[in-house]
Amino acid sequence: MTPYILYSDGAGNIFEDTSLFVTGRSGWDAMPIPSDEWIDLPEGGNLYELPGRRGIGIDVETGNMRLCEKGWAVAAFIPPAHTGLYMAAYETANKAPTLPLFCYTAAGWYNDKFYVPAVRIEQDIRQECAGYDDKKIEAGADHLLRAYPHNRLVKHLMENCCMTYTCPAARNLSLGRWECPVPVSPACNANCIGCISFQPVDETIVSTQDRLTFRPSPEEIVEFTVPHLETAPFPIISFGQGCEGEPLLMWETIRDSIIEIRKHTSRGSININTNGSKPDAVKALCEAGLNSMRVSLNSVREKIYTPYYRPNNYVFDDLKESLKIVRSYGGWTSINYFVFPGMTDSVEEYEALRLFIKETGVRMIQWRNFNIDPDWYLGKTGVTETGECLGVKQLMELIHDEFPEVKFGYFNPAIERIKGNFEMDFAHR
Repeated sequence: MTPYILYSDGAGNIFEDTSLFVTGRSGWDAMPIPSDEWIDLPEGGNLYELPGRRGIGIDVETGNMRLCEKGWAVAAFIPPAHTGLYMAAYETANKAPTLPLFCYTAAGWYNDKFYVPAVRIEQDIRQECAGYDDKKIEAGADHLLRAYPHNRLVKHLMENCCMTYTCPAARNLSLGRWECPVPVSPACNANCIGCISFQPVDETIVSTQDRLTFRPSPEEIVEFTVPHLETAPFPIISFGQGCEGEPLLMWETIRDSIIEIRKHTSRGSININTNGSKPDAVKALCEAGLNSMRVSLNSVREKIYTPYYRPNNYVFDDLKESLKIVRSYGGWTSINYFVFPGMTDSVEEYEALRLFIKETGVRMIQWRNFNIDPDWYLGKTGVTETGECLGVKQLMELIHDEFPEVKFGYFNPAIERIKGNFEMDFAHR
């Protein structure tokens, strides 16, 4: 099966062009997509028009690549728990606007269905659209706001994150289940190109959400996280969210919060999502009771990591040290690995990932779709050649074969799964 290319008429309508098969993008290049890598567009997925861009297809009759001149290119947003294998392939006009901070997976049409090249990497249902009831969410948010009327963090999470941005984690908090977000830091020690909560005023894109503007107190944190850990199914609290800077800059607040939380309950996981920039702070948090850490990175190669993160007062080796520290305390470690087809699956990155796993003992790879304009990202980081590539699916298979103990997923696992209830293995994804 090879789906046909899609195009948009610029007025919100999407059509198929049956004279062209769709192609996928890897790095800078367009190429055919293997027929066994297509799946139905998952529920919760969306299609985007890509203004100023013409899709690249394969002529059905000649087999040659050419542009679809009928309209603008189209890409798909695929929902959490799924990892895209190819980006949308297109040619960008000179004055085309920079694309917003979303993922741009290839998409096609075949037999009255939309298809995307992707794999479901995680069976956890915690962010599936079908699991969200707007009326229950609104009632739950109202309940929390009334229960904690003076808590600035609850107000931020419910009014901004839950009800304004429809953040899946905040919505789950309103429903009293699973992973509870705990933003703590208005400041950051990195200047990530694709930051979703802060962009310079002279940049051509805008952040997708506003950043936290205050420093919550340990009392505010403890007040609502203890009840969540005590009552939620598969409970986790996670410091470090998309609506804040770097949580390790507030490590003293986090340490004091963990100590107080553990005076009241031993239930659930305490996790931090971080850039891993302060190993000494990580050590202090582990001593206080932190038992899970996820480090975000676009590459395990310093030369690719640094131009994207643009770190202040830390270096790439610091995050590796932080991962090793958590493992030394018996904690769970994950990497939040931004998947960019054509770079993540390059032979050079694959070899570096093998060494990274061996050196850090990381327990899990969360294969996350990279939300960024591909041309803008490659241009900002100065990448002109990505080298020989394996294919994202092939990369996953190679890593799984060599490191079967390293779990694959999309979300931070609850303590029940960390303790061994990983009911899903790679062969069944």
